[in-house]
Amino acid sequence: MASWVLSECGVRPLPRIYTKPTTTSGLNSIQSNFRIPTPHSSFCFPINGELFTKHRNWVLKVSAPPPPSITQQLEEEEEEEFDAGAPPPFKLTDIKAAIPKHCWVKDPWRSMSYVVRDVAVVFGLAAVAAYYNTWILWPLYWFAQSTMFWALFVLGHDCGHGSFSNDPKLNSVAGHLLHSSILVPYHGWRISHRTHHQNHGHVENDESWHPLPEKIYKNLNNATKKLRFTLPFPMLAYPIYLWNRSPGKKGSHFNPDSDLFVPNERKDVITSTVCWTAMSALLVGLSFVMGPVQLLKLYGIPYLGFVMWLDLVTYLHHHGHEDKLPWYRGKEWSYLRGGLTTLDRDYGWINNIHHDIGTHVIHHLFPQIPHYHLIEATEAAKPVLGKYYREPKKSGPIPIYLLGVLLRSMRKDHYVSDTGDILYYQTDPELN
Repeated sequence: MASWVLSECGVRPLPRIYTKPTTTSGLNSIQSNFRIPTPHSSFCFPINGELFTKHRNWVLKVSAPPPPSITQQLEEEEEEEFDAGAPPPFKLTDIKAAIPKHCWVKDPWRSMSYVVRDVAVVFGLAAVAAYYNTWILWPLYWFAQSTMFWALFVLGHDCGHGSFSNDPKLNSVAGHLLHSSILVPYHGWRISHRTHHQNHGHVENDESWHPLPEKIYKNLNNATKKLRFTLPFPMLAYPIYLWNRSPGKKGSHFNPDSDLFVPNERKDVITSTVCWTAMSALLVGLSFVMGPVQLLKLYGIPYLGFVMWLDLVTYLHHHGHEDKLPWYRGKEWSYLRGGLTTLDRDYGWINNIHHDIGTHVIHHLFPQIPHYHLIEATEAAKPVLGKYYREPKKSGPIPIYLLGVLLRSMRKDHYVSDTGDILYYQTDPELN
């Protein structure tokens, strides 16, 4: 049997062959005569009678995704790098262009249908409560009717923005009827609310629920501080605000000579004050007809509930996010940056009742959009807004969780610095 062979690398001996390995030592002997190619083994071949050696790399070269932990770390770092106070990489026109054109269309018939619906519910609830007149039903009535008063306010709010219809006279008439019925001076509030939208997010120039600069805050007496940040007192602030505005500001929504208004708005303010006075006189007359206790049950307690709804919703549109949001002054403020600090909120079953007022970011940037198009407009704008839009937490049927959000904010959001153009709320440890 041949024991040598001519190979491409020259003359080499053949490996020894064992026909019947029976022991472990025999197996080891066979294995010693064979070598499995290693990842970097070489072989040789002749060219023109000379031997050349070629190294073969047997390693499989493939790309693989990073481990999940690294991916998560990168995402976390990216989240940490986002600065809510930085100028956004888009313009107001970019957001507007993303919103479908039909979202800007105002349908007065549709708007009036909501008025008819809400007014019918208000009178229906009052009729049922007065007919049965039992303490089992009164608490349910107070909650339902206060929510409906709040719904009437939102429709009047749309009249003030001009999103109710394109007819200023219709907006004015409907706005006065809706707001006067719940003791709100329509034009006085409309003008101050316009100031709020035009200066949203500005420490000094914003009109409602803006933070107090440190100097003003520390000059408040202890009783005022406690009342301002201890529930339920802040949720009863709206009537006081109508008469005296916020701390550090002067004027009244009923006084045409107030700093809130310019001379050519004097007639409007007087008209609204007269309507408010007429409603007050009507309530006094009703107290003689049905008795003050019955009027308190039918109207007084629902009115207080409406005030609490208004203060709760408007406060949480600008406070209470788990991440601290900036306020601005000076050159850092702009209409867009200020509007992006507002928040959307989910109110569960109440969303439809109070006309989706919780969809607030797009409303603040574009108050001309009717309330029944706000959800669609928001969805269309989200890709442009990116991380500057903060998705609201989903609520159950009744948004009870918002009371916890409100309480936490009251405990930590007290004042901002007197200096700087990008500011965040600070906490007064003595108040807690």
